[in-house]
Amino acid sequence: MSGSSRVGFCLSDKKRRRINLQAFADFCAGRGVEVVEIDLTQPMGPQGPFDVIVHKLSDVIVEAEHDSQSQQLLANFQSFVSDNPSTVLLDPLPAMTRLLDRFASYRIMSKLHNSLRDWRVCSPSYLEIQSADDLTSVQQAVTTLSFPLICKTRVAHGSLSHEMCLIFSGGGLADIRAPCVLQSFVNHGAVLHKVFVVGEKHFCVERPSLKNFPPGPCDRNTIFFNSHHVSKPESNSALTALDEQTPLLPPPSSEAVAALVKELRLQLGMALFGVDVIINTHTHTLTVIDINIFPGYEGVPQFFSALLSHIQSVLGKQPAVSPDEKLTSGASSAAAKDQ
Repeated sequence: MSGSSRVGFCLSDKKRRRINLQAFADFCAGRGVEVVEIDLTQPMGPQGPFDVIVHKLSDVIVEAEHDSQSQQLLANFQSFVSDNPSTVLLDPLPAMTRLLDRFASYRIMSKLHNSLRDWRVCSPSYLEIQSADDLTSVQQAVTTLSFPLICKTRVAHGSLSHEMCLIFSGGGLADIRAPCVLQSFVNHGAVLHKVFVVGEKHFCVERPSLKNFPPGPCDRNTIFFNSHHVSKPESNSALTALDEQTPLLPPPSSEAVAALVKELRLQLGMALFGVDVIINTHTHTLTVIDINIFPGYEGVPQFFSALLSHIQSVLGKQPAVSPDEKLTSGASSAAAKDQ
């Protein structure tokens, strides 16, 4: 890669602070990469050109379903991308939009046991609940699952997406709010392994998680919780407190995790995502329980170097074109080459 490259970041204020974008810009400054913050409320043309755009437009995509201003912002962004096909998008909008729907991402997860059978990778049984109006039908449908159940919102973004509950019997199903996903809860020793993916590199970070519960239905009341309060690095919740006699579980196989990441990159067509995995207490099987769009990468000290390395690898795959050609080229987007 020769000369200076321009990388635009289109992120919310919260996301910019979380990844410390200014520090990343300083990190890139002496390495031939200029980092530019994109203001989506202003015309993008004068802000460009960009060799790469890194974005997390989850807020805009979700709000565009009911907000005209967000619809216009999204349309402006898509128009710029369409007019500049040589600009690499990390990650493609259709791929990101798909992961905002847990129905879609859980269908991907449910097929992993076939493609990764040799690595004993699986995901828990789950059920899509479109409507909870007919409680009897829901109670009949969950016979394919095993209690306790964990209930998650269908939309996998925003503060409400972290509001979950544990349901211990058929009667507790009255507490669900559709549309949602019901997933069989798997005991995993209160340890969550967050796999952060940056292109061909990935990093595993251990976090606290929900404690073990006796399998099978019981008369316990539904437990409502926020996953951020349970699984953040600084979390200290009664829901994560294990009994002293609970045996420690082995860490995930590094080879199995690598195989999982490779398969998901292929299935998702994305480079920046996270995977939540646990180790089944009884079978020691690597179990995938969620997929996250462009996570916070908290606890990954190598994030800056990994992201810059991925950007450089993407740029290295681009044909050599002049700045004028970047704006007028009709060549197909190189984003697919990266996936």
